[in-house]
Amino acid sequence: MNSQPDDADLRLSEHDRRELVEWTVACAERMLPFFLEERPDDLRPREALDAAQAFIRGELAIDEVRERSFGSHAAAREASEASAIAAARVCGQAAAVAHMAGHARQVPRYTAKAFPGDRERRDEELAWQRQRVPERFDQYVYEGD
Repeated sequence: MNSQPDDADLRLSEHDRRELVEWTVACAERMLPFFLEERPDDLRPREALDAAQAFIRGELAIDEVRERSFGSHAAAREASEASAIAAARVCGQAAAVAHMAGHARQVPRYTAKAFPGDRERRDEELAWQRQRVPERFDQYVYEGD
């Protein structure tokens, strides 16, 4: 998967980013329980997803969403289990799409890291994500796959 920003990241409209955020949030919602299992009182990944949803509705500015995304990544650094770390990263990346669409490419990458030793479950989750990515963004998200 290509994780480098490209010119397309900068050309995607806010409307397009909102559509991608809807998909990334749906993916992250499924991952959040892995984080909460280890750190049930740490609300930062949940707050990142809530901020992303507020962005979709036009209620929150990009800078505010970015701050919540940073908080989710800070939560990931404080977690110890691979699944919890990856789940917080997915939440942070999901929210970061509001700022730069290329962060959507990181959602499958971190999702895969949430399932160490469980290839079947990992593959099921990645298939779920791929089936639901808006068709017009499939190549954008999965470029190089």
